Amino acid sequence: MTTLPPSPSSPRFVQALATLTQPHRGMRRMRERYGDAFTIHLPPFGDAPVISDPGEIRQLFQASTDVAETLEPNLGRVLGPGSLFALKGDEHRSQRKLLIPPFHGRRLAAFEQLVEDETVRELATWPEGRPFPVLPSTARITLNAILRAVFGAEGAELEELRELLPRMVTLGSRLLFLPIPQGGGRWSPWGRYRAARQKYDAIVDRLVDKAERDERLDERNDVLAMMLQSRYEDGTAMSRRDLADQLLTLLAAGHETTATTLAWLVERLRRHPNVLHDLVVEVDAGGKELREASIIEVQRVRPVIDIVGRHIKSDIQLGRWTVPKGRNVLVSIDLIHDDPAVFPNPRAFDPSRFLGTKPDLHHWIPFGGGIRRCLGAAFASMELNVVLRTTLRDFTLVPTSDPDERWRSRGVANAPAKGGIAVVHRRAIRVLPAAAGATTGARS
Repeated sequence: MTTLPPSPSSPRFVQALATLTQPHRGMRRMRERYGDAFTIHLPPFGDAPVISDPGEIRQLFQASTDVAETLEPNLGRVLGPGSLFALKGDEHRSQRKLLIPPFHGRRLAAFEQLVEDETVRELATWPEGRPFPVLPSTARITLNAILRAVFGAEGAELEELRELLPRMVTLGSRLLFLPIPQGGGRWSPWGRYRAARQKYDAIVDRLVDKAERDERLDERNDVLAMMLQSRYEDGTAMSRRDLADQLLTLLAAGHETTATTLAWLVERLRRHPNVLHDLVVEVDAGGKELREASIIEVQRVRPVIDIVGRHIKSDIQLGRWTVPKGRNVLVSIDLIHDDPAVFPNPRAFDPSRFLGTKPDLHHWIPFGGGIRRCLGAAFASMELNVVLRTTLRDFTLVPTSDPDERWRSRGVANAPAKGGIAVVHRRAIRVLPAAAGATTGARS
C-alpha cells in the first residue's frame, strides 16, 4: 500500500513556483505546516516526497542500488553520459573506484601547495579599504586550482579552459532541468552549450595527446596522468569520451560550489567578529581546529546545494512512508541542517558545536550521502581550509554590522546575493621575540 507524506492542496504550478523561486522560505513553510516530510510537485522531479528526518535519510542513503539509484534527471544531462552523475550500478562503482585515489591521502596532500599558490596570486589583486565581492576571486582561485590539479602544468590549453569553463558551468546550470530539444539552432541555449562542449572536447583531446607522449607520465601527480594509467578490473582503460565526461565533472563540481562556500565564509565571519578574532589568533599560532569547525559550520548554515535525492527503482519503506517504484525522493539539506532536534539553536553560526567532534554524515550532508556522496569532498575541504588559512594569515578581514546577505540562486548553487562583500587590509609582518634561540615570523 502506498503511503506518502501529505501534500498541499494548492495547484501544482503554484507549488512549483513557490519552491523554485523561494526554495528556503518555501521549504520551511512546508515544514511548519506538514512536519518533517511532505510531498510537493517540483519540476522536473514530479510529485516527490521531501524528507528531512535523520532516520529516514539514513535508510534512503543506505538503500541498495537495486532499490534506489541516482536522482532523475541529474547533472549527467549537461556533463555527459560518462559522468559519475549519470552512471548507475556496476558502471558507477567501477568509475568511482578509478577516481578515488587522486583525492585522498598522499595525493591530496600534494595539492595543498598548489591551492596556496593560487590563493596568494589572487589575493595580490584585492583592493584595500573598500568593499568588493569576493565570489569572483574565489571562483578564480578554485577554477585555477582544479585545472592545475586535474591537468598539471600551465599551458595554452589551460588558458582556453579558464575562459571556456565558467561560461559552460553557468549555461549548463541554467539548462539543467529544461527539456532537451530534438533540433534547436546553433544560437539556441542548447545549441550554444553543444558548441561549447565540442570546444571543450577538442581541448581535452589535445591535452590527452600531450600526456600520452609524455615519457615521464608515471612521475606526474595530476589527475589526468593517473586516470590515463588506471585500469578497470578487466584491464581495459577508460575511453576518451568517458574520460572527457569525468574530467568535466571534476572541473565543474570542484569549482562552483567551493567558490560559493568561500564567499559564504567571508559573509558569515564578518558578522561574527568574536569567531573571526579567534580564527586569526589560531592561524598565528599554527592551529587549525577552529578553522575546520568553522568550515563545517558554514556548510551547515549556508549549504550551497538545496537538495539531493534518489530515484526509486523498487518499492521502499522509509520510516513512516511507503514510496512506490518510479518516484523520486528528495532530501532537503536545508531542513535537516535547520532542525533544532539535530542541531540545537540551528540558525546561530556557532563553530564551537563542531570543536573536537566530527559531524554525523547522515545529519550534515552538504556533500550528499551514501555511495553517491561527492567524490571530491576531501579535496573541497582541503581547499576551503587552505584558502581561509592563507587569507587570514595575509589580510585583516574587517567586521561589519550590515544585514545578512540574502540567498541568491546561481542555477545549481545558492550564493550570497552580493557575492560576499569584504573589506580588507593587508597585514604587516612582525617578528616575534626569539624563543630558545630561534626567530619566528608571524603576521600582526
